Amino acid sequence: MDLPQQMQQPHSSDYDAEADVLYISFRKPQQANDSVMEDDGNIYHYHDGALVGVTVMHASTKRLPASK
Repeated sequence: MDLPQQMQQPHSSDYDAEADVLYISFRKPQQANDSVMEDDGNIYHYHDGALVGVTVMHASTKRLPASK
């Protein structure tokens, strides 16, 4: 699985252990004007159609895809 360029180098990330949520931003300030929760349970944040962040719910239970 090839990740989009902006997902390869996040600008910042923060993990909330109590809530088990990982916040990933690809741009600062993020300034998302649209957010979509997908079937994978993650919330994808967009600014004018460009992905600017991801909120990973139940982060400790998720696995990253294996690299090729």
